[in-house]
Amino acid sequence: MTRYTTVSRYALGLLLVVAGVLHFVAPAPYVRIMPPYLPAPLLLVYLSGFCEIGLGLGLFFRQTKRWAAWGTVALFIAVLPANVYMAQANDSLFHLPAWLVWGRLPLQLVLIAWAWRHTRL
Repeated sequence: MTRYTTVSRYALGLLLVVAGVLHFVAPAPYVRIMPPYLPAPLLLVYLSGFCEIGLGLGLFFRQTKRWAAWGTVALFIAVLPANVYMAQANDSLFHLPAWLVWGRLPLQLVLIAWAWRHTRL
């Protein structure tokens, strides 16, 4: 394993932990991007935050890094509907630049690929 791979894994882990903590510190923006067809949006925000923190910490340890990477891939796929909803409802709900909300979708694919890379290492 190269130093680059280790730094990459730690960076992804840190990103997840920080994002997960934000789900608890400032849940309102995450609740707003929940598609209306999903039940209990606040509970789902807290659940996804908990998963992000746990998976991020799992990436720090050799014994759990592979399972955490697979879990991260699954999590990034699971939150994709929220990003799609945010892009679709932007004009009426969020009023953000279109490039920003639509740009999150390919970024999600980059994040999935980043996590998937660590499933093989």
